[in-house]
Amino acid sequence: MTGLPVVESVGHLARLVRYQAGRPLFLRWTGDLRADLDAHEILDPQTGVPLPGLPAVSLSVEPWWGRRSVELWVARKLHTAVAARRPGAALWVISGAEVGRGPDNDSLVVDCTPVARLGSRLIASAGRIWADGPSADPAVARVPDGTLPG
Repeated sequence: MTGLPVVESVGHLARLVRYQAGRPLFLRWTGDLRADLDAHEILDPQTGVPLPGLPAVSLSVEPWWGRRSVELWVARKLHTAVAARRPGAALWVISGAEVGRGPDNDSLVVDCTPVARLGSRLIASAGRIWADGPSADPAVARVPDGTLPG
């Protein structure tokens, strides 16, 4: 798909998540996003069972994340998404409405709108950020012994 921005930094993706304008954002690996969005029926690839929406990974920050940074959340979600990488596929950010959970516990999303494509530099930098983990997150206050509070 042409005309969409390519996100190349964790900070840029974190800003999209922070200011999502009321519609949740999701990550989706696909070789043809337009075909996915135009599909009348989505099938679970392992069973052939029709799904009520496109499988995608939610980028919504959960309340239990606390004061940890959105940047670290995004890095964690990208780390998980990269494990599901498919050859020839690109990682996209889409917005939409979650209508259920798929067989792999992914969100099932309808009324999808493409938002951006994620670039390779972003994926590499997210891996480095996540490898440093919560201990490197400046947004989290620590108690004197260096541990995270309660």
